[in-house]
Amino acid sequence: MATKEKVGIVVSNKMQKTLVVSVASRVVHPKYKKTMINTKRYKAHVESEKEYKLGDTVRITETRPLSRTKRWKVTEVISKSPK
Repeated sequence: MATKEKVGIVVSNKMQKTLVVSVASRVVHPKYKKTMINTKRYKAHVESEKEYKLGDTVRITETRPLSRTKRWKVTEVISKSPK
């Protein structure tokens, strides 16, 4: 079974060892055929939270439940924030 991976943007890094990553997906409305963007926020586990800034694009991978809401972990930074 392949593990699920998603790419998103870091929207919060205020917690210890946890990032909030916003993942956007494009869906076509079944009736009106308009392309919509759905956004979902995932809590992801990190070892060192100091290297991640707001706006960074990261890849997250599904893992076992680490807490009540945390089921993902950050595997790599795709691009750094332009700041």
